[in-house]
Amino acid sequence: MNLPKLNAEYWDSRWQQQDTGWDIGYAAPAIAQFIDTLEDKTLKILIPGCGNGYEAEYLHQKGFTNVFIADFSQTALDSFGQRVQGFPKEHLLCADFFTLDNGPYDLIIEQTFFCAINPDLRDQYVQKMYELLKPAGRLAGLLFNDELNKDHPPFGGDKEEYVKRFTLHFDILSMEKCTNSIPPRAERELWFELRKKI
Repeated sequence: MNLPKLNAEYWDSRWQQQDTGWDIGYAAPAIAQFIDTLEDKTLKILIPGCGNGYEAEYLHQKGFTNVFIADFSQTALDSFGQRVQGFPKEHLLCADFFTLDNGPYDLIIEQTFFCAINPDLRDQYVQKMYELLKPAGRLAGLLFNDELNKDHPPFGGDKEEYVKRFTLHFDILSMEKCTNSIPPRAERELWFELRKKI
């Protein structure tokens, strides 16, 4: 099966053309609810494949001071920088996730990034998340529990696959059906929280 080259050019073109059907316009409710449970505002947090970065904006508004966002698309990052005044410009990382080396992080938030990468890279995603996190650091967010597409993003998956992939490097603290998904994704998402094995 011939997949499109999911590189910087591909994603920046999608942003320039405003072909961003995944963009919901605000922080996902499940992630916002999770953020509201975090007490330490100095946690070093990464959101890869951030797009418009609504979760980062929510963190910024809540007073978190050590948040980094990464995306292939400079267009997306420029849009975020213009919208979210006061967010540190040096925390906007236009880069390939698999080349990031500015960890370690206390927490990485997953929101429509895993489903956007080539499925052949999923084990490398797990390995890179492990490398970027501090000992006992956490990876948390949303994953599609749906087949979705085979020839273009978003690519689907299911709980059985995720458990199999992640348990090598992570303890699974939670991986359950999300109860507060946005309506178009209701019954199609898992909320998960993982802890890096020491």
